[in-house]
Amino acid sequence: MGEPLTSQAAAKLAAPDAKRIPHVVTAPHGAQRNDDYYWLRDDARKNPEVIGYLEAENAYADEVLAPTKALQETLYQEIVARIKQDDASVPFRDKGWWYYARHEKGRDYPIHARRKDAQGIDAVSIMRANEAGDFADEQVLLDVNELAQGKDYYSVGDFEVSPDDCFLAYCDDDNGRRQYVIRFIDLQSGALLADTIAGASPNLVWADDGRTLFYVENDPETLLSVRVKKHVLGALADSDEVVHEEDDDSFYLGIGKTRDERFITIELASTVSSELRYAPADAPQDFVVLARRARDIEYDADHHGGRWLIRTNAGGAGNFKLAEAPSDATSRTQWKEVLAHDAEVFVEGFELFDDFIAVEERKDGLSRVRLLKGDGSQDFIALDEPAYAMGLATNSETGTDWLRYGYTSLTTPATTYELNVKTGERRTLKAQVVPGYDASDYVTERLWVDARDGTKVPLSLVYRKGFAKDGSAALLLYGYGSYGISIDPEFDEEAVSLLDRGMVYAIAHIRGGEELGRAWYEDGKLLNKMHTFTDFIDVAAALVAQGYAARDRIAAMGGSAGGLLMGAVANLSPATWRAIVSLVPFVDCVTTMLDPSIPLTTNEYDEWGNPEQKKFYDCMLRYSPYDNLAARDYPAIFVGAGLWDSQVQYWEPAKYVAKLRDVNTGRHPLVFRTNMDAGHGGKSGRFRRYRETAEQYAFLLDQLAILPA
Repeated sequence: MGEPLTSQAAAKLAAPDAKRIPHVVTAPHGAQRNDDYYWLRDDARKNPEVIGYLEAENAYADEVLAPTKALQETLYQEIVARIKQDDASVPFRDKGWWYYARHEKGRDYPIHARRKDAQGIDAVSIMRANEAGDFADEQVLLDVNELAQGKDYYSVGDFEVSPDDCFLAYCDDDNGRRQYVIRFIDLQSGALLADTIAGASPNLVWADDGRTLFYVENDPETLLSVRVKKHVLGALADSDEVVHEEDDDSFYLGIGKTRDERFITIELASTVSSELRYAPADAPQDFVVLARRARDIEYDADHHGGRWLIRTNAGGAGNFKLAEAPSDATSRTQWKEVLAHDAEVFVEGFELFDDFIAVEERKDGLSRVRLLKGDGSQDFIALDEPAYAMGLATNSETGTDWLRYGYTSLTTPATTYELNVKTGERRTLKAQVVPGYDASDYVTERLWVDARDGTKVPLSLVYRKGFAKDGSAALLLYGYGSYGISIDPEFDEEAVSLLDRGMVYAIAHIRGGEELGRAWYEDGKLLNKMHTFTDFIDVAAALVAQGYAARDRIAAMGGSAGGLLMGAVANLSPATWRAIVSLVPFVDCVTTMLDPSIPLTTNEYDEWGNPEQKKFYDCMLRYSPYDNLAARDYPAIFVGAGLWDSQVQYWEPAKYVAKLRDVNTGRHPLVFRTNMDAGHGGKSGRFRRYRETAEQYAFLLDQLAILPA
């Protein structure tokens, strides 16, 4: 096994060396930490020295990764070849129109369009027309390719047609900062109106009059959603009325419209509590509180059939239950249980129909859909594989017996089904086309491994058929484990390039997610956060012990809070990993959480803890990747960042890399790639992001000594 090309290149090159300027960060309880690289923080992103350092790191990354250029191109072409470029989504009907998005060959962005409903027109007939390139009856709402012309980054966050079908409101972001501008189009003439609203969230709701739009305004410094406002077409944005202003900066704001479109809602949520306010959509003046917020009480609600249906953890329902309340409800005392709490089943969401309720839930770490029928009976949608993901698709109409849902697995491309809840008939509406891919060539498994404290941790994995479990293979282990976000085993056309080279791809469903219910989340947050990291390390050890991977050929990958995971496990067990890809990593958690001016900090106290309190400070300090860097041999590490990232500021990974270069005693390469025109999600556009993936995969394959496919 020869020396990796990237290691050879790194050995010959001088890595950027950021200067040190001592800076003391003091906590309110008196604890102090020196931060030599604090100077890399530039909120304006204009400091020439800071920008120069980031550009120097990019240039160094170019040189280190140059020997893998041919491999990068091969990987990119493989990935793109698995994408049906002229594809379209499954159309759904709403108010006399069929809506869908489609892509054209060679173009990066979607076209959002619709067709008028008529006799003989349905989802299948429209998909056939789209496939044949027949767009004669189509009305294009937004051609994002045209809107993105000349822009390095572009994203449409939300768009909504007015109830009278006269106007389209949409919002866009052209730097990745997630501060959107709202714009309006006259659907009759196609003209862009003069009205514009800056500094908004991607969340739009029309009132019934078709002239009043509700939106959420962000704070320009913290980027927190702080005000719900309403805009009347033709008025100046500066005069928009404030409908609700949130004083508690631990709450996020959102707006919506109920299933029956009777009410406009204001949704407020922190990590541990929530509140919903509602007003009639035909006269949205005074918003009434459905149930006042209370710490450790969470709920979300929707209205249809003359009642509120509510998902809540009230009354000790840790895994959530369903309740109903009258249309004028204002208190939890009016709630009546519909679906009882079950300690073995986690209720994630629901959709209301005229004659049934579809409930999204999890049991034993796997998702499923339960049907609550009008006659009091229950049913479950049948499942097909040991590790999979399923959930409700777009169900725009309530008066139907047909339920749409999606299904996928690590071997099965995404498929949209329609199920008749009365007859049991199931039909396939659309199966993702993956050119050159044959699902029968791959095998997926679901395993449970023992963590060091005896807890059983689930994991999902996939490999190509014919794989020998002899302990010689290379493996990529992915993880997240935060915010109660469950990482489902979904099909990934990019990972096929790893499988075809003999690798195993695995997902560790570690504590901090909600795969096994609310308790799984609680056992991986705040003072229990260390479980997230040790679970991940223990899963890697188990995969080696069971012959799925060689001890010296394990790579790890994670982003954002998953980047925190990468930084923590690199410190806790550096010898476990041969290579790590850490994307937009939250690695300087103590300093960030001590600064409420940084976007999102105050919303995060109930996730990580407030380090102004010593017990949380001490806990976070024990695992903080930046603070625990020390003189040791680190694996090969690829770190990615976005200059305009609003969720993990670019200076966290920049500081981390600068310090790691100082203390790392190992010989493996460390490369740092900053997207200078992107934010948290990386580059925009359908194909540009695959260039990033190809670069990261080439780095891993080179370090893992993977031969050509």
